[in-house]
Amino acid sequence: MSLYCAAVCRRKSFWCYRLLSTYVTKSRYLFELKEDDEACRKAQQTGVFYLFHDLAPLLQASGSQYLVPRLSRAELEGLLGKFGQDSQRIEDSVLIGCSNQHEAWFALDLGLNSASSIHASLPKSEMEAELRGSFIKLRQAVFQLNSMDSSLLFTAQALLRWHDSHQFCSRSGQPTKKNMAGSKRVCPSNKIIYYPQMAPVVITLVTDGARCLLARQSSFPKGLYSALAGFCDIGESVEEAVRREVAEEVGLEVESLEYFSSQHWPFPNSSLMIACHATVKPGQTQIQVNQRELEAAAWFSLDEVASALTRKGSSRQPQSDALPLLLPPKLAIAHHMIKKWVERQTCSSLAA
Repeated sequence: MSLYCAAVCRRKSFWCYRLLSTYVTKSRYLFELKEDDEACRKAQQTGVFYLFHDLAPLLQASGSQYLVPRLSRAELEGLLGKFGQDSQRIEDSVLIGCSNQHEAWFALDLGLNSASSIHASLPKSEMEAELRGSFIKLRQAVFQLNSMDSSLLFTAQALLRWHDSHQFCSRSGQPTKKNMAGSKRVCPSNKIIYYPQMAPVVITLVTDGARCLLARQSSFPKGLYSALAGFCDIGESVEEAVRREVAEEVGLEVESLEYFSSQHWPFPNSSLMIACHATVKPGQTQIQVNQRELEAAAWFSLDEVASALTRKGSSRQPQSDALPLLLPPKLAIAHHMIKKWVERQTCSSLAA
């Protein structure tokens, strides 16, 4: 009987933990804000706001890093008042998350000239002076932000861009209306609902067992190589997309593949990067570069890649005519794929 009671108590304790889980309660709270306009409007009263101007976030320099200032509702209303706008402009904001204490986080772009908005763009330089910061393009600043700030700004910019480019119904041509949280847009004439979307992209690190294949496009900084990447075609599975992209770009046939991880990437538009490791068929490693897709591709040894991982900065000037191998920065999922491959190869070498 005592064993039975102990088991019941443990089970009750487990379910109490599940009910009180911070992650679960946050997820449920955000769901409520997305589905209930009044609840979201109420959350705006005590929430904080990240400001953008024409999709560039407001940042403040702090040494070699950027800080991301946040405004309270009262501070934002005061700012809008100074530029002749009222608090109704706040309803153009989008929900991007919340704290463990359910303080809602919103993003608001004061520089976009929305065709469906009655509010005019505010002057950038005057706002920067007022806010003691600068509106800096996210791609320019991204490597000087901490991981939490960059993730929030990625989400914010993606949502703001999506709303700016989806203001009209593709069926009726009529203006669509954003819900309070910005989690969807609805066409009033036919009730079609539009949801923000990401484009799926496969990014693949190819290996032949001892080497990994890296490639570059002409737009890359000099010396920078990365994993192969391409958009998924309609109707494809992730596995089919990986095999096709490898075949298209470097003329190789994938024998096996393994899912690694995923990452939201906002450049140039919102994409879901789906990372995989792939192995090519033995004896079929001769690269045939598709010049329409790539500038170059090559096999690199473990030593070459391991050395490149320890090299700091992508702007380092070479000491000789030969450019050093440069790899994607730590923020990019490609960096972590390459690092994982090096760790696996190193462990295999030690085990042997």
